[in-house]
Amino acid sequence: MAKLRVHNLAMSIDGYVAGPDQSRDDPLGVGGLRLHEWVFETRSGRAMIGQEGGSEELDDEYLRTANDGVGATVMGRNMFGPIRGPWGDDPWSGWWGDDPPYHHPVFVLTHHARPPIVKEGGTTFHFVTGGIEAALEAAVEAAAGADVRLGGGASTVAQYLRAGLVDVLGLALVPVLLEAGERIFDDMQGALEGFACTGFAAGDSVLHATFTKPRAGA
Repeated sequence: MAKLRVHNLAMSIDGYVAGPDQSRDDPLGVGGLRLHEWVFETRSGRAMIGQEGGSEELDDEYLRTANDGVGATVMGRNMFGPIRGPWGDDPWSGWWGDDPPYHHPVFVLTHHARPPIVKEGGTTFHFVTGGIEAALEAAVEAAAGADVRLGGGASTVAQYLRAGLVDVLGLALVPVLLEAGERIFDDMQGALEGFACTGFAAGDSVLHATFTKPRAGA
């Protein structure tokens, strides 16, 4: 059975995964870029933005292998872009340009329908208005036996955690204090019960902590 996996979710020491007030100028919220500076110190991170060089140590390994065995991605609308409300005539088609780094179907949660957007390299963005379970069902079908990766934003990850649908939760703990922004662990009300730490390692810049929740009967 396909697993729903979160990988390399960057989190500040005080528990924020994004800064406040996302906009086109601040795609990760005000101050949120500090959570991802480690990514662009690695070879894999630099390659995503067309640059060479970078570390090939543990941080790079976590980035490089995150999509192994993944056939589809689910993300929230806030991760797709800063547009709110009806799409209207805005031509926004994602942060990632013509060739996004997914190279498989991506299912975007939204309250507003929109036709799919086909990109280069095998990425197609599908917009799902039926909620988190409908998006996951579509992603599992598209993944054709592979796993599904869960992207952000914070609200999306929190919803799937509360619903008990996340199998693997991989965090990258970044040694910064944001003081404000978006969190994922508020109001869990027992939803985290059953997760066990199955990996903990220090990279060059961050601590990688992986939590796994066995399926019932597994």
